[in-house]
Amino acid sequence: MSGAKLDPIDRHILAELQGDGRMTNVELARRVGISAPPCLRRVRALEEDGYIDGYHAQVSPKRLGFDVQVFVMVGLHSQAEADLSAFEQQCDGWPLVRECHMLNGEVDFILKCVAPDLSSFQAFLTEELTAASNVESVKTSLVIRTAKTEPGVPFDVVESRIAAGH
Repeated sequence: MSGAKLDPIDRHILAELQGDGRMTNVELARRVGISAPPCLRRVRALEEDGYIDGYHAQVSPKRLGFDVQVFVMVGLHSQAEADLSAFEQQCDGWPLVRECHMLNGEVDFILKCVAPDLSSFQAFLTEELTAASNVESVKTSLVIRTAKTEPGVPFDVVESRIAAGH
C-alpha cells in the first residue's frame, strides 16, 4: 500500500510519530486534531498494517565510545539467492554491522558499521568480513563527519505527490 491509500489524518499521525515517537497519545491526538480514543485506534491500525515498524531511541554511538563509523562495499563471488541470503544472515550476526543493504550495480552490499576504534574495526574486517565465505571484494570508506541523518520518509514529498495525483 502506498501513502495515498492513507487519509490525511493517518499521514499526519505518521509524520508526528516519526518526529517524536515518545509523545503521549493525548499529545498526538491534539497535534492531529482528533480525540484520543480514535487516535489510539488509528495508531494501532497503522502498526498492524505495517506502516509503523517499531519505536526506538536514537542512541549516540560517540557518547557510548563508538568513535568509528565506516561504510563497507562488499562484492560476492556468487549472486545466487542462497548465497545472498547466507551473507545477509552472517551480517545479522555481526554486532558492528548496523545496516546491511543489497544493491544493484558494481557492489552487492553496502554495510554501515560502527566500532570503538580503528583497531576493533580492522579486526572485524580481517578476521570476520574478508574471511567470510563468498566474499570476493571489500572496499571501506571511513566517515569523517555526518552532515545529515533523518529517519523515515519526507512527508512533505508524500503530500506533494498525493496533491499532484501520483
